[in-house]
Amino acid sequence: QVQLVESGGGLVQPGGSLRLSCAASGFTFSWYSMSWYRQAPGKERDLVADITSAGDNTNYADSVKGRFTISRDNAKNTVYLQMNSLKPEDTAVYYCKALHGIWRTVYWGQGTQVTVSS
Repeated sequence: QVQLVESGGGLVQPGGSLRLSCAASGFTFSWYSMSWYRQAPGKERDLVADITSAGDNTNYADSVKGRFTISRDNAKNTVYLQMNSLKPEDTAVYYCKALHGIWRTVYWGQGTQVTVSS
C-alpha cells in the first residue's frame, strides 16, 4: 500500500522556522522525484519546491527562494522541507508529491497544516 505521510506542521510566529517531513512507503522511493506543494484557503495548490530522484537538483518557487530548503534521504525514504523566516503568507496546507519521471505515476500525501501568526 502506497503511503506518503507528512508531519512537522503547526503554529509558528512570523520569522520562525519549521521542518516538514514526508515519509514514503509502498513504492521505490529512490525512483521518484519529490515535491512540496501548498494550498491556502480559497487558492489553488501551488508548487513550493521539488527535488530530483537522486537529490542532485532542486527547484523553488520565487516566493520561498532563500528561505526554504528541500532535501531527501533515500535510505530513510523521506523528503524534508526546512522552512525559515516564515511569513503569514506561508500559511497553508503543505502536501508532498511523488512523481515517476517515465511512468508518470503520481502519489500525494494527506497534507499538514502550517500556520504563521503572532
